[in-house]
Amino acid sequence: MAIYAFASAGGSPGVTTTVLALGSVWPRPVVVVEADPTGGSAVLAGFYQGMVDQPGLIQLVMAHRRGQLAHTLPSLLRGIEGTQASVLVGTRSHDQSVGLETLWSPLLETLRRLEDNGQDVLVDAGRLGLVGSPMPLLVGADITTVLVRSNLTAVSAARSWVQTLKDRSAGQLGVVVVGGGRPYSSREVASALDVPLIGDVEWCPEAAAVFSEGAGYPRPGGLSRLAGRAATKERFARSGYVRSVTTAGDVLRRQTRSVLTPEVMAQVKDGVQ
Repeated sequence: MAIYAFASAGGSPGVTTTVLALGSVWPRPVVVVEADPTGGSAVLAGFYQGMVDQPGLIQLVMAHRRGQLAHTLPSLLRGIEGTQASVLVGTRSHDQSVGLETLWSPLLETLRRLEDNGQDVLVDAGRLGLVGSPMPLLVGADITTVLVRSNLTAVSAARSWVQTLKDRSAGQLGVVVVGGGRPYSSREVASALDVPLIGDVEWCPEAAAVFSEGAGYPRPGGLSRLAGRAATKERFARSGYVRSVTTAGDVLRRQTRSVLTPEVMAQVKDGVQ
């Protein structure tokens, strides 16, 4: 079991969308942590369409101050129907991001305990460099993945951050390209960033909207439109978009190395303080 962190350097490649999609196809229990400090939880506003009022990270800040972080975390997890994933939603306002800075290191230790219970963790760290960014989670993860689009602007923005993460991360580092071939291939992007290629998520806004906006499954054309919801859901599960996400998840799990030792974890904590 392992902790996987995901972030972008710019270009809005869809970190939250991809992490939720990964959680939906993860083959064992997994916790999705919305650690994006931007505020205005994209999970609540997008995936749940504003229809859910779910406590999350800010409640963990208060629990940590009371010395009850590990005890409180499980009660804040919301299961995602039809999957083995549960989600810890993020902040409602960017003003809360400053208060999160004291939470990240102790939260990393608490998430490690979930590993002991057989749960993986997927961390949506949002965009790199923001105030309140969860750098301890990024550099303490078993695998940190930078999401990037395949254009020159996105790759240029990612290069310096990739080097920073190389210098500071205790785990492995990789890249997921969202929409390879627009215009550069995924392998060209990974080569330019000099990191292993984890996956190439298909560019399909209609399919991605299932996770980013809580949209219904894309309806097929022709006579297939007569198919019921179960058949439509099954078709979506076999789509190129979902297959590409599933493949990236398979690669991540294969790449996972052993859990960090206490000595390495101490070095990570010293490096981010």
